[in-house]
Amino acid sequence: MNYIVGTYALYLAISIALTVWVARTLHKNGRLFLVDAFHGNEALADSINHLLLVGFYLVNVGYVSLALKYGDKAANLQELLEVLSTKIGAVLLILGAMHFFNLYVFSKMRKRALLHSAPPPLAPQARVNVAG
Repeated sequence: MNYIVGTYALYLAISIALTVWVARTLHKNGRLFLVDAFHGNEALADSINHLLLVGFYLVNVGYVSLALKYGDKAANLQELLEVLSTKIGAVLLILGAMHFFNLYVFSKMRKRALLHSAPPPLAPQARVNVAG
């Protein structure tokens, strides 16, 4: 068995499966958050959600494809597992980093949206004179 080709095949299969699973989870569960952030505008939230999904796929599949070439080459079964775990670990870290970055950005958007929908501040009720 050619261990290098086996490593590549397993790496691609596992990485793309993980990317699809994470993307579907984020797309499904992120919709409610986006609808809330966009004040109930479901059409806008769905559009943004779809654009984010496409971008997520492009970035992750692009990284997985580029990273295929780099790293050690497996000459036996032990090295195959070591190389595979290193490559999959890098993919998982990038997926996690993208997830937390998206959460950060959307929490900022949500806070801004809530601030704009808040009632205006109350006018001053009295004036305080300071002796000077």
